[in-house]
Amino acid sequence: MNVLMENPALWLTLTVAVYLLAERIHVRQDRSALTHPLLLSVATLVPLLLLSHTSYARYMESARFIHLLLAPATVALAVPLFANIAHMRSMLRPLLIALLVGGTAGIVSALLLGKLFGLPHDVLISFSPKSVTTPIAMALSEKLGGNASLTAAAVIVTGILGAVGAEHLLRALGIKDEATQGFAIGLASHGIGTTRALHISHKAGAFSGLAMSLNGVFTSLCLPALLAIWPF
Repeated sequence: MNVLMENPALWLTLTVAVYLLAERIHVRQDRSALTHPLLLSVATLVPLLLLSHTSYARYMESARFIHLLLAPATVALAVPLFANIAHMRSMLRPLLIALLVGGTAGIVSALLLGKLFGLPHDVLISFSPKSVTTPIAMALSEKLGGNASLTAAAVIVTGILGAVGAEHLLRALGIKDEATQGFAIGLASHGIGTTRALHISHKAGAFSGLAMSLNGVFTSLCLPALLAIWPF
């Protein structure tokens, strides 16, 4: 067992195997948001890590190859973006307004809730970029005095909640336009939400990818200014 646990490919193999199994379950359940592969994978892998007393650093050392695929996967979102570029141009003004309102709400909501529960200054900073894709959020958090690891956890939880619940919430509110649904999901829950938006349609996925990208830029520019005036 010790030899097996020390194998550098163990967690990489387990992660891929668990995700493939989760994807199969997701397909069999008609791609229900409640059986999102990432949600099932996290729910399976975290107990395994705890039971085996495996640290996050050790896990990442084994599964780092998957992390390296994040960048090309994000760049690949340019394909549906290009296919819907004309529609995006026609909606430029409302999209920019939605970005301003949604991006600000994503930051301020985290700060208000953190202040309500009396969270420390560094934790507030760590939570504030929760709606931005992981690499940008972690870089912002570290630069501004937060905890990058805590930020990564907040980003993942936010993404999973968005992927699981956003589509149902939008439908309950009577929002049926796929472009609007996609932009809202990407704005609130970045790349994880975008994977869910792609299941709605290619158009929803394209607008979600656009929102994720724009919110990354918006938060990078606005978060330092907001934190500078925030009454901690």
